[in-house]
Order: sequence, then structure tokens, then C-alpha cells
Amino acid sequence: MSQLKITFVGGAGQVTGSSFLLESPFGEKILVDCGLNQGGKIFEEENEKAFPFKPSELMAVFVTHAHLDHVGRIPKLVKDGFKGRIISTAPTRDIAELSLLDSMGVMEKEARRYGHHQLLYSADDVAASMRLWETAPYGKGKNNVGEFAWELLDAGHILGSAMVVLYVGSKKIVFSGDLGNSPAPILKDTDPIEGTDVLIVESTYGDRNHEDREQREAILEDVIEETVSGGGVLLIPAFSIERTQELLFEMNSMIEKGRIPRVPIFLDSPLAISVTEVYKKYESFFNEDAKALIRSGDDIFKFPGLTMTKTTDESKKINETQGSKIIMAGSGMSNGGRILHHEKRYLSDPKNTLFLIGYQAAGSLGRQLLDGAKVVNILGDNVSVAARVVSLSGYSAHKDSDHLLDFVKGAEETLEMVYCIHGEPKSSFALVQKIRDYLGIKAEAPAKNDVVTIEL
Repeated sequence: MSQLKITFVGGAGQVTGSSFLLESPFGEKILVDCGLNQGGKIFEEENEKAFPFKPSELMAVFVTHAHLDHVGRIPKLVKDGFKGRIISTAPTRDIAELSLLDSMGVMEKEARRYGHHQLLYSADDVAASMRLWETAPYGKGKNNVGEFAWELLDAGHILGSAMVVLYVGSKKIVFSGDLGNSPAPILKDTDPIEGTDVLIVESTYGDRNHEDREQREAILEDVIEETVSGGGVLLIPAFSIERTQELLFEMNSMIEKGRIPRVPIFLDSPLAISVTEVYKKYESFFNEDAKALIRSGDDIFKFPGLTMTKTTDESKKINETQGSKIIMAGSGMSNGGRILHHEKRYLSDPKNTLFLIGYQAAGSLGRQLLDGAKVVNILGDNVSVAARVVSLSGYSAHKDSDHLLDFVKGAEETLEMVYCIHGEPKSSFALVQKIRDYLGIKAEAPAKNDVVTIEL
């Protein structure tokens, strides 16, 4: 009997480095995602290693979405000999290009700091990747890459995020990518996956649930009011894609309704500013409520008091604004970007607040702060942490445990096997157990470099 082989190259046993190699019975090879391992820095040893396959032998790379832990090694793949097709939605291509070029600035700073003489990839490698990159809409019937038939479904995670659906022999295999925390303020809900035989599903929050949307808005409102009333500065490490746009959307609504005091708000992230422009370009991907607001004349990403600081000089001038203010700056896990300069300046003052609104990877500065570190090293200096640190998972762009289970349940009639990936072990194994206990479906949490075979 013929078999399909899947190698969990990355994104298994960890929430980073997403990459999955598929080999058909006829020897054809494709990749789903090709992401960076993210933790303390881009120059992780893992990112510099050679791929455990020959890039030149791949027919295609399917990209679920534009976060660096899913696209960050694509230019290296091209640099190392890949010449096949890169396939995603149109917004994913646009955001990926911005994100890859933006990460080069971080790489260059790290190269100087850690004495590296060669970057992971160059701007030419990014340009070469874009020349290979094709776009496709959601659904619209099956397409083919060799013996693999495929289509993309809406994952609802960030703008353009997709589940990759593959049809091989008699089997329907779905790679979930990252699944959105639906219902979301801007994006449509995650598509259902009925009729699936094998599911490779993310499990970032497989062991816990988020606050609901009303709770998270109330907490954000309270954090702003408490910080401002105390004369402090609110720092928000910004995930440039989706979380920032949701925060702008909700702050816009709060200010219009008079729910929060008017203070200067700075979006201090060139990438987040550029990505917000991409969001405006693809309003057709928004849900009906967001579209209705736009039709009413509301600019959902712009409001009184908001300043977007794209240049370094503009960023430095934020310090000249005295009194309370809100600063949203990249990166979301404080593992690079402008947030480091603001944290270095403001974390030692107990009047200030650091608001963490997304997953903080092991090894990142964000995780250290989340875990209660009282002294952290920022840009070579030890900084005491006296500011209040508040964490809120409700702004996560990932489904939580109950919603992941509901998602799997939508395909329970046909599912033969579920592989829980893209989670720390405790999260992945928790979801595995829930799927086994509540749905009676076989489930496993593979480790990095594990290989499984699927009978076709």
C-alpha cells in the first residue's frame, strides 16, 4: 500500500519554527511553512543550521501566514537552492515581504552585537523569494502541485492566514497553521473542515482558555485608566500583525465613546504602520461588522491623539512628550525592536505599566518579564523592574483550549488522526488528552524531527 511521509521539521514540541515536509509515494516533496526559531534572538543556532533536506528537491512551499515563525527561513531556503513555487494568499505575500525585510534590520544589529560576519539572508534573497511567490484566494476548488491537490481555507488568525488542505490519494489532510481567536473584531471566523481524514493542528493554548472579548476590553480600559490616573506610561510590546490592528480598532471605539482618557498614543513600529496600510488594502477580507463601520465613514485605524512614528528621529521624540502616554512598539515578545529602548527607559518606575498581550516564547525577554523577573538585561544593561506587569491572553490571535476542541469536533465524523503541534509540550499533550477523552479520536503530539506515515 502506498504511503505519504510527513516529517515534523519544526513547530513540534515548541511554539516556533513551523515547518513540515511531505513526501508522496512518488518521491515528490513539498513543504508547509518554513519559519524562524524565535526566542532570544534571530541568530539562534537552529536558524543557521542546514536544512535536513535538499531545498532544490522541493516542488513547492505552502505558507499558512506571514508571521516570522512561519516564513522567516524562506529566503535562506531560496539562497540554498530552492527554485519551486511559493504559495499563499495575497495579503500573506505582501505582509511576508514587509516582515522579512524588517527582520533584516534586527539581524544587522544582532550581527554587530554578537560578532556575526554573515546574515541569514540578504535583501536579494528576499527579492528572489518574491519572484517565486504565487497567490491564491480561499477555496475556489482544487489546484495541483504534482500529485498533491490543494486549496486554502480561512484560518481567521491574521489577515490572509490560511489552512492548507491537501488531497493525496483518498485522504484529505489539513494543516491548520495558526487558528484565529474567533470571533475577532476585524477578521472573519475560521472556516470549518468537514470531511478531513488527518489534521495537523496548532496547540499554543491547548491547556488554557482566554478571557472573552468583553473581559479583555474591560481589562484594557482599566489598565489605561489606572496608569494614566497615576501619571504613568503604558508600554505595550506590539505584535505588528493583527494584535496592533485590533488594539487600534478597540482604542478607536473607546475614545469615540469616551471610555478612556485622551492621552498621547504612539504607534512606534515601522512594520506595524506598514502592515496597517496592507490591512486597508485588503478590506474585502474583513468581517461584515468591520466593513459596515468602514462604510459608515469610520477610519477604524485612526483616531484623535494617535501618532505613528515611522522614523528613528520620530521615535526618539516620544521621550519629549511629558506626562502620561501610551507607547505601542515592536516587538511583541521584546526580543528586538524599539520596545527595548522604551522598556529600558520606563520599566524601573513603579508608576508605569507593561501590558503583555500575546504569547511570550521561552527564552524571550517578554517571558522573563511575564515570569516576574525583577532585574533584566536590556541592550547590555541591567534594568530593575519596578513597573507593574499585566498579562492578558484575550488579545491572543490563537484559539484557546475549548475553541481548539470545538474546531476538531467539527470534523470528528471522518477524522482518523490528529497531530497536535505548535505548542509547548504541556499545551500539546493537554489538547491530545482532551481530543482522546472528549471525542474518542486518535491524537498524538509529535516531537521535532519525528516522522509519521499515512496509508493512502
